Amino acid sequence: MTATLPSIEITQLLEANNVDLRLELVAGRDGLSRKISSSRIQKPGLALTGFTEHLHPERMQVFGNTEISYLRTLTDDQQGEVLRKIFEAQLACVVVTKGLKIPAALREGCEVAKLALMRTTLASSQFISQVQAYLEEALTAVGTLHGVLVDVFGVGVLLMGKSGIGKSEIALDLVMRGHRLVADDVVHLTRRPDGTVYGRGNELIRHHMEIRGLGIINIKDLFGVASVRERKKIELVIELVEWDPGHEYDRLGVEQDVLTIVGVDVPHAVVPVRPGRNMTTIVEVAARNQLLKVQGHHSAQEFADKLETAIVKGKKPRDPDLSMELKEEEVE
Repeated sequence: MTATLPSIEITQLLEANNVDLRLELVAGRDGLSRKISSSRIQKPGLALTGFTEHLHPERMQVFGNTEISYLRTLTDDQQGEVLRKIFEAQLACVVVTKGLKIPAALREGCEVAKLALMRTTLASSQFISQVQAYLEEALTAVGTLHGVLVDVFGVGVLLMGKSGIGKSEIALDLVMRGHRLVADDVVHLTRRPDGTVYGRGNELIRHHMEIRGLGIINIKDLFGVASVRERKKIELVIELVEWDPGHEYDRLGVEQDVLTIVGVDVPHAVVPVRPGRNMTTIVEVAARNQLLKVQGHHSAQEFADKLETAIVKGKKPRDPDLSMELKEEEVE
């Protein structure tokens, strides 16, 4: 899997033409190459009094009427000292709102710290709302991976495994059972601000699937518009592997493994493939089981709890056939 760590340079804010930020650079041109890695915006607040413990690096700092008015109550030396301490936190940039006149100490401090100082005519609340929306979209983590994404009972199931193991064939069988194809071969990933990851197909091969022996087929044309969807949240990853008799596979499912995809932990299961196993049914059951887990019903954990309770109480499960053999031996 390939992924891109989300961050943007300050210069992109000045050049953004798809959002109304009304920014102008006032000082600190050398800081335009600094990066913003968080969509959250900070106002310095108590940091102007010297309490800088909660200043976050690589975040934008917004100075509104309150902050500028407070700075003006300080002497020039005090302003310089306070700002110097704040700028030690390696901030992303500073924005003054409402078109306010910028104190000389703030301008000089940004130049010395090589920190971009910008001004906007927007009010603080309006600017923060609009720049956060812009940053949330711009800082979305993206990536790609090799696999097949299908919508099974409303659960986004990502099938992974080496080439030729049968991912596309399973997906085709799922489509014939009424489920929907999202992407085949190349899955484009997008992490949302709410901590979820979505997958979609490549624009060029969207709705198409490669079946060895048949070639490229169009799922939408063959099975109708209800057999495909444009994107889907990935809620379960099933990794298909060749059956290895010497490997011990998970037989209880009590421990939930996860796979990290563009920074998001997604439930992950390793399923061995061998002739005779109905993989389509297994994927369907895995999707149903994931739905139960989301609703708070963990079948494997509930079974393990019952088993542990029975052992503690001394009611160990007995094999009826074994009990019958013991009784026969006692009669003899």
